[in-house]
Amino acid sequence: MATLGIPQNTIAVLQKYQFNFQKKFGQNFLIDTHVLEKIIAASGVTKEDFVLEIGPGIGTMTQYLCESARAVAAVEIDKNLIPILEETLGAYDNVTVINDDILKLDIPRLVQEQNGGRPIRVVANLPYYITTPIIMGLFESHVPIDSITVMVQKEVADRMQAGPGTKDYGALSLAVQYYARPAVIANVPPNCFMPRPKVGSAVIRLTKHEKAVVQADNEKLLFDIIRASFNQRRKTLANGLGSAPGIPLPKEAIQGCIEQMGLSLTVRGEALTLAQFAELSNIIGKRLKEGQ
Repeated sequence: MATLGIPQNTIAVLQKYQFNFQKKFGQNFLIDTHVLEKIIAASGVTKEDFVLEIGPGIGTMTQYLCESARAVAAVEIDKNLIPILEETLGAYDNVTVINDDILKLDIPRLVQEQNGGRPIRVVANLPYYITTPIIMGLFESHVPIDSITVMVQKEVADRMQAGPGTKDYGALSLAVQYYARPAVIANVPPNCFMPRPKVGSAVIRLTKHEKAVVQADNEKLLFDIIRASFNQRRKTLANGLGSAPGIPLPKEAIQGCIEQMGLSLTVRGEALTLAQFAELSNIIGKRLKEGQ
């Protein structure tokens, strides 16, 4: 089978099947073998690994993954791509193609059946319009994951690894860093894709923390507080939390919690580290239990 990372081979397959790109699925296929090799190297996939690939497209990266991994499950939402994948992956007996929406798939069950519940690696060239729900869904479902190596929009990669006090720092930075250690591996220009996206892309690897880096008594409350802190960036932390529906405390009580941490009442959410958010959520959680 011809390597699909070479543009003319991709064009040949698309023409053979008269495939039309679907905007609603955010389809941009990789046509650069150097980038593909970088992704595979960064993912650390070995013959021991079970890999979940999201959005295989015509199987460009899937071929590389099949060469490197013990087994691959490729989840593709577009039924028009299934016959193409049957051809392009026909030479491999270690791949299962699943025609489904990744957001609706029972991933824990898949991991249990295909990998005995052991940690998997996720590798994907993600559709940009649903990058965040996919990544957060993987973390929040507590699927056993070793690492997630994905191609995303460059600005999303920047937000995932941003630190306090920077313009890119926000709820996504904190959510990702709560679960994993982010590292941008490579920036990828639009000409590496077909069709060309309008934005720059980046490969980012998220290595799951083996044990929690912060102690939050109530994970849901922590994320409610984080979201409320960044909902309106210009607001102070006290005002942001004071008007949040998920935090039923009077404003004075919230101000008391912030002062208990030794922080100024004019502080904004973007100044707090993940550890400070965890501490604040534990203090607020205690107040809620005590009924103020």
